[in-house]
Amino acid sequence: MPKPLFPKPTLSKPPFHTVLVANRGEIARRIIRTLRRLGIRSVAVYSDADATAAHVQEADIAVRLGPAPATASYLRADAIIAAARDTGAEAVHPGYGFLAENADFARACAEAGLVFVGPGVEALEIMGDKIRAKAHVAAFGVPVIAGAAELEPGAGGEAELVAAASALGFPLLVKPSAGGGGKGMQEVRSATELPAALAAARRIAAAAFGDDTLLLERLIERPRHIEVQVLADGHGTVISLGERECTLQRRHQKVVEEAPSPMIDSVTRQRLGEAACAAARSVDYVGAGTVEFLVSAEAPDEFAFIEMNTRLQVEHAVTELVTGIDLVEQQLRIAAGERLGLGQDDVHIDGHAIEARVYAESPERGFLPATGRMLCWHEPHGEGVRVDAAARTGDSITADYDPMIAKVIAHGDDREQALARLDAALADTVVLGLDTNIRFLRVLLAEDAVLAGELDTGLIARMPQLLPRTTAPAAVLGAAASTLAAALALDEALDDRVASAASPTWLRADAWRIGGAQPRTFTFLVGDGEPPVEVAVAPGEEGISTARAEDGNIWVHAAGETYELRPWSRRELLERQLAGRVRAEASTVPDVRAPMPGTVVAIAVATGDLVAAGDTLVTIEAMKMEHPATAPHAGVVHLGVAVGDLVARDQVVAHVVAAPAEGDIP
Repeated sequence: MPKPLFPKPTLSKPPFHTVLVANRGEIARRIIRTLRRLGIRSVAVYSDADATAAHVQEADIAVRLGPAPATASYLRADAIIAAARDTGAEAVHPGYGFLAENADFARACAEAGLVFVGPGVEALEIMGDKIRAKAHVAAFGVPVIAGAAELEPGAGGEAELVAAASALGFPLLVKPSAGGGGKGMQEVRSATELPAALAAARRIAAAAFGDDTLLLERLIERPRHIEVQVLADGHGTVISLGERECTLQRRHQKVVEEAPSPMIDSVTRQRLGEAACAAARSVDYVGAGTVEFLVSAEAPDEFAFIEMNTRLQVEHAVTELVTGIDLVEQQLRIAAGERLGLGQDDVHIDGHAIEARVYAESPERGFLPATGRMLCWHEPHGEGVRVDAAARTGDSITADYDPMIAKVIAHGDDREQALARLDAALADTVVLGLDTNIRFLRVLLAEDAVLAGELDTGLIARMPQLLPRTTAPAAVLGAAASTLAAALALDEALDDRVASAASPTWLRADAWRIGGAQPRTFTFLVGDGEPPVEVAVAPGEEGISTARAEDGNIWVHAAGETYELRPWSRRELLERQLAGRVRAEASTVPDVRAPMPGTVVAIAVATGDLVAAGDTLVTIEAMKMEHPATAPHAGVVHLGVAVGDLVARDQVVAHVVAAPAEGDIP
C-alpha cells in the first residue's frame, strides 16, 4: 500500500503560533502547506519581482523585503528579522538556498529572540566550510576523499592549490568551500586548465556565497552520488531515513533524484546510515540534514563523505513519499524543543519514488536558461503523482532567481512503476510560453542505463545532444493555424469597429473572395533552417493546449510534447532567404551574440586583440550559471559590452573581424 502523498493531520499541539518563511517559490509554498496543516499562522516575504507570486497569496501575511535582486531582498537578514518581529513570528524557516545555511543569520535570529528552524550555529559553521567539515568528520571515522585546501584565500592560497594539484595529480575537482548545490565546481584534467578553473570557481563562489575560499579533491571518475537523510532532536536522538540516489546530474546540478537507490544493498544502506548519523553527532546536529557521499560504481560498498547540507534538500519529497514522514513538520517540532516521535526501528521504506526537476531552460541550446511569461501552466495529476510548483499561468520567469519551475514526483510499488508514472506525469505537464527541459527529461528517463539503474554522474554529459525540433504533426500545425486564425479574427473585429465608416467588404482580411470563401492558410516555421510549412485552418482536437505569445509565435502542447511555431509572411520568408545569403557571404565577420540573458561578469580580451577560434571573449552569468561567448574563428576582436552590463539573449556582445592573410594587401 503506497504511502499517502501528504501525511494525515496531526492531533498534537502546534509547535508555534506564527512562523515566517524566509524564502520564495516552490519551497515557500511547500512550507506554508505544512504550516496550514498544523494550524500555524504563516508569514511570507517577497521581493518586488514576487509581489503577486503564489507563496505571497497563500500565506496569512506577506511582507515586502525590497527590489528584485536577492542581495536587496531575500538575502537581507535585517529586513527578514524586522518582518518577523513586526508580524509576531516566533520562528523563521529558511527553506533552502539564500540564508538557509548562513551561520550569521542563525545567530542574528537567536539574538532577536527568534527560533531558527535549523541546526545550531556551530554545526552551520563547521559543515558550511567544506574544508573544515572534511577534517572534522574524518576525526569521527567517516571516510573522506583525498584533497587539499587553501589555508590563505587569495594569492597565497592559490599558490598552495597549484602546488597541491601537482602532488595530487589529475583529474581534479575545484570546489568552493562555502555554499552547495554544485555551484562553482570546475573539473580540471590538466595543469594548463587549472588557472582558469580557479578563477571561475572563485568568481562564482564570491558572488553566490560571499566567500571565495577554494579546495581541491581527486575527481572520482563515473561515481554515484548518494545522500542520506537524517533527523536529530535536541535530546540526543539521531536517525537516518534511508538514502537518495542523486547521480543524474548536469554540471554538478541534480536533475533526477530517487529513493531508495537501485544499487545500494541492505548492508551498505545500514553502513551509510551509520556514517551519516556519526557525521551529524559530531556537530551535535539538530533538525533535518543531509549527508552526501560519493560511491564508486565499480565498488558500490565503498563510499566517501562529500559534504553535509544543513537544511532541507530540494529532493526531500522522494524521502517523504517512501517513508510517509513530513520532514517540514519534523523540523518545526524539533526546533520547538520536542523529542522525535520515532526511532530508527520505526523507519520503513515503502515502494519507490522518483523526482524530476522542471527547469526554464533550452536543452537544444546547451541548457541555457530561458526567460519569459508563462502563458499556460497545467500540472499533472494521477495515482502516486505529487507536484511542488513555483509558478502559475501568467507568471514571468526572470533571470533574477533559480530557473526551476516545478518538481514532478512519482511514487510506485517498485522502481519500474515509479518511472512509468513519472514519464506519464511529465507528458501531462503543460508549460507554454518559454522553453523547458521536459522533453529532455523524458528522453533521459527512457535511456537504457537509467531504466536499468546503471548510473554515474557523467551519464548526461555522454548523451547525444538534444536536437531542435524540425517537424510537427499535422494536428499540432492545425491547432496552431486555428489559434492564429482566432487571434487575427479578434484583431480584425477590433479594426472593423475603428474603421466602421469604410466599406466593410474591402476592409475584411479573411478568406472572402468573389465566388465564395476559400480555406484560410498560414505558413509556419518549426525549426531554424527548415523549410516553411503551409497549413490550412482545421477543426480543433481534444487534448491540445495552445497559446499565442506577445511576439506572435504559437505554442502548442499535444500528445505529451510541446512545440513553438513561428508564423511567417511572404515578405519575412524572402527577407530570411536574403539574410541567410548575406550571412554566408560575410561569414568571416560574424557577430558574437549572447547565448542567454544575463550579466557580463568577465571579459577575457580587449578590443584589438588577436584571438583564435574558440577563445572565450565574454562570460555571462544568469540564474547562478556562467556561460562563455566564444570566438567563431581567428581574427581581431571588437567588444561591445563591459563588465556589469545586462544583455539580452542573442544581443551582439562582440565582433570578430578576420585578420588579413599573409601577402594580402591591407
